[in-house]
Amino acid sequence: MAEKTEAIRAALGRGIQAYQGAVDDFDREMARLLGVNETDLRCLELLLPAERATPGELGSRLGLTTGSVTAMIDRLEKRGHLTRTPHPTDRRSTLVQVTPALRQQAFALMEPFLDDSATEVYARYSDEQLALVADFLDFSRGIQERHTERLRAVAAPKRGGKAGPAPA
Repeated sequence: MAEKTEAIRAALGRGIQAYQGAVDDFDREMARLLGVNETDLRCLELLLPAERATPGELGSRLGLTTGSVTAMIDRLEKRGHLTRTPHPTDRRSTLVQVTPALRQQAFALMEPFLDDSATEVYARYSDEQLALVADFLDFSRGIQERHTERLRAVAAPKRGGKAGPAPA
């Protein structure tokens, strides 16, 4: 029984790693086709469903400093991927949103994948199985996000290869 459990857990681990690699590969190709780097792509991925966000919200989600967010938004605006508008209730802030052209281009690139995923996955698994997979992914995402925040709190290594302080 323990051998079977270990084999299942090992297969799950390999499957998750392979899936993450496939997602990373797809994202790299999306970034290449949109003419952006991977951080910029992640910003666009956050904005596509959200419609718009403040630079501070983007920085928080991406783990970027204020200066890095500003540079990223400048790059994406220059490429015609984003627009900035004044915040309706906070005159010190702006809102960022993807342009209609970027939205159309991104969905044209993603639509075949989304269609195939829906058709093939929904045909293969029952509603109960899909509910279990959705729960697994949501639960696992929470663990991943918690550990991403833990890593963000660790100081970057200094020049010369010395590591920063250990996490608390």
